[in-house]
Amino acid sequence: MKSKLVMIGVLAGSVSMGGLVGCASTDNQNTARGAAIGAVAGAIAGKATANRSNKRMVIGAAVGALAGAAVGSYMDNQEKALREELSGTGVQVHREGDNLRLEIPSQLTFAINRADIQPQLYPVLNDIARVLSNYDKTMLIISGHTDDTGPYDFNMRLSLQRAESVSSYLAAQGVLPIRMETQGFGPTYPMVPNTSEANRALNRRVEIHIEPVTEG
Repeated sequence: MKSKLVMIGVLAGSVSMGGLVGCASTDNQNTARGAAIGAVAGAIAGKATANRSNKRMVIGAAVGALAGAAVGSYMDNQEKALREELSGTGVQVHREGDNLRLEIPSQLTFAINRADIQPQLYPVLNDIARVLSNYDKTMLIISGHTDDTGPYDFNMRLSLQRAESVSSYLAAQGVLPIRMETQGFGPTYPMVPNTSEANRALNRRVEIHIEPVTEG
């Protein structure tokens, strides 16, 4: 644990020094920050993804963490920005305590039995990425869900592949990969019973859970 904290301290110092070098371009600073984050993530042997405590520690070292009343205010502002950006898109923004959940319906996301993103989802994800980049003191859990038709194992793989497709696209739009975790739940957590085609369509979805990175 001591070695992890030392490495995180080095990362934090690297990020701070990057901000003090006035002649460096923004692109160079972002590249250096991404490399430093990657080094720390690798140093903890891939456990950041499996252990959210470690993930929050890495994110906090890179971009800072929230404390006290700042958490609620930060998430209030992020919620407002998301609602404004996503108005009329069909994406539902849910507030759950200090966390946010974006519910992306099936008609926007993927064709049946496919994990490649459909073109109509690109502008929606662009809007999401823009807000997430402005509010970087958060970690993201991206989860894929299916209905209960077809083999269970196939649906589990498909749901994870869909979550990974969304994560990869957001990363391409500038969202730091270390902030994201992907999960595939297949038919395990339906929104509604799989008793009709309309209900099954509701259950085929991707959700993005947004959690604040807090101190401590």
